[in-house]
Amino acid sequence: MASLIQVRDLLALQGRMEAAQLSQVLHAPRALVDAMLERLEAMGKAKRIQEDADGCLSGSCKSCPEGKACLKEWWVVR
Repeated sequence: MASLIQVRDLLALQGRMEAAQLSQVLHAPRALVDAMLERLEAMGKAKRIQEDADGCLSGSCKSCPEGKACLKEWWVVR
């Protein structure tokens, strides 16, 4: 089972990662990784970075029926 330290160390080594990537590398369930990332964020050890819809080339992201499903969420070490 993955630990908070493993998640933090992997983020530090890779620079930034998505939760899905962390889940695959650590062979841990996505829900567990999400909970660990939220805990690290609460402790001030990790930071969530979300893409802005301003980078949308077609300009249709704001009216997209999928909402913000295509926007990526990255995690980095503070």
